Amino acid sequence: MPDLIHELLLRSAEVAPQREALSYQSTRLDYDALATLAVDCAAGLLHLELGRSERVAVYLEKRPETVAAMFGAAAAGGVFVPINPLLKPEQVAYILRDCNVRILVTSVERLGLLASVLRECHDLHTVIVVGGRAEPAGELDIVAWEEALSGSGKARPHRVIDTDMAAILYTSGSTGKPKGVVLSHRNMVAGARSVAQYLENDENDRILSALPLSFDAGFSQLTTAFHAAARVTLINYLLPRDIITAVERERITGLTAVPPLWIQLAQLEWPEDARNSLRYIANTGGRMPKATLDMLRTALPKTLPFLMYGLTESFRSTYLPPSELDRRPDSIGKAIPNAEVLVVHEDGTPCAPGEPGELVHRGALVSLGYWNDPEKTAERFKPVPGQPHGLVLTENAVWSGDTVRMDEEGFLYFISRRDEMIKTSGYRVSPTEVEEVIYATGLVAEAAALGIAHPVLGQAIVVVATARDGVRLDTQELLAQCRQQLPAFMVPAHVTVREGSLPRNPNGKIDRKLMAQEMQDLFDAGRNG
Repeated sequence: MPDLIHELLLRSAEVAPQREALSYQSTRLDYDALATLAVDCAAGLLHLELGRSERVAVYLEKRPETVAAMFGAAAAGGVFVPINPLLKPEQVAYILRDCNVRILVTSVERLGLLASVLRECHDLHTVIVVGGRAEPAGELDIVAWEEALSGSGKARPHRVIDTDMAAILYTSGSTGKPKGVVLSHRNMVAGARSVAQYLENDENDRILSALPLSFDAGFSQLTTAFHAAARVTLINYLLPRDIITAVERERITGLTAVPPLWIQLAQLEWPEDARNSLRYIANTGGRMPKATLDMLRTALPKTLPFLMYGLTESFRSTYLPPSELDRRPDSIGKAIPNAEVLVVHEDGTPCAPGEPGELVHRGALVSLGYWNDPEKTAERFKPVPGQPHGLVLTENAVWSGDTVRMDEEGFLYFISRRDEMIKTSGYRVSPTEVEEVIYATGLVAEAAALGIAHPVLGQAIVVVATARDGVRLDTQELLAQCRQQLPAFMVPAHVTVREGSLPRNPNGKIDRKLMAQEMQDLFDAGRNG
């Protein structure tokens, strides 16, 4: 069995070289061709002097080169860093600086957008450009994709083992700056095996990759498919209808999405061919509304729905088997294979059935912490509660910060999230990151970004702000500047201007909970009125 992430691809290429592995638009690659592309990319990266465990960032839309670059970086002994293609140049530059990226793989168009910020990325020495040649960019070496692959030498890959770093996935943090979750080869291979086991993936599956590959659940579409020697279809969709069209055209058997997308898909008509081919659907990134689940089950009566819960720090934690949907539709299920999920008090003692507590995840999927952030790593990654006292070396677990309860039969139910993260359209958004952009406009004195429950988005981002002295706060101008600086999913849906100052709690901090409730009440009143 493979121990390293790129071996998932290489093993399937050995077992079934002519089986189709990847499709994208009119391009179709079998396992032999895709593995060759990844190996050639690894050789090219080594020729460009990629060191052991050095980072390779991939800032591309989904396409075969994106997949080859990530698995090629791992095969070379490096670490790949997939960057969400929706991020703006300043956000991309922050990630490049934060994890000291040495080589960037991007497109001609995206390199043009990054031109003004790459000079700040002092560790970056080479940019590999997909889709044509690009103009020189200062001291950086610019290499065309074809040139990088053809220029490969005979350098041997750096030796790595399963506990070494394989990837860094960035997720927004409550302090405002994205946090890099460090994943080992073991984490990602164990995750692929676990998910493929309960989804029962095999070589007959055709999986649609609809989520960004910078998401753990999005990247999982590749690893589970390669583990099972199945096929993946990449799609950069514009409209939800495009996904249904792809399911029908490609005879897709497996589709994973986030609740806002499922809400849209549930309202569309599913052709008979799509209904007949789709073996399972899976939900991740937040709770799927029951009404949406009911609509999907009616539209897709032959399809098995899997409801899942997880966090990037441990990839995936629980799933609810389809057989349990009617008995407990509001449950997040039980632990996935090869993981244990505990519900504990603050002191680590176990909670009784029905008693709220913090969800703690232990096992092979627990990541290596946050890149270059020992303080936050220590907050989230702590010893597993209840370990035998004779153990000299303690095992660490992920303490999720989420409050759940467990029933008498061991099924879990989500209650709340401890931190202030906003979960909108399947993305985790830091309020502080939105507020930093708002403050930078110079239009506000105080601002708080809040998440309120929304029937489609999961949560909508709203901002409560006060104007600077002598400044008339034009909310439309503020939103226009947000659109220039933030990706679409982070742009506030609404801005409310308050007089005076924002309310404080007894500790002198801005009372976010109070304002969030006020805004929720206003939203609900407007919707019901």
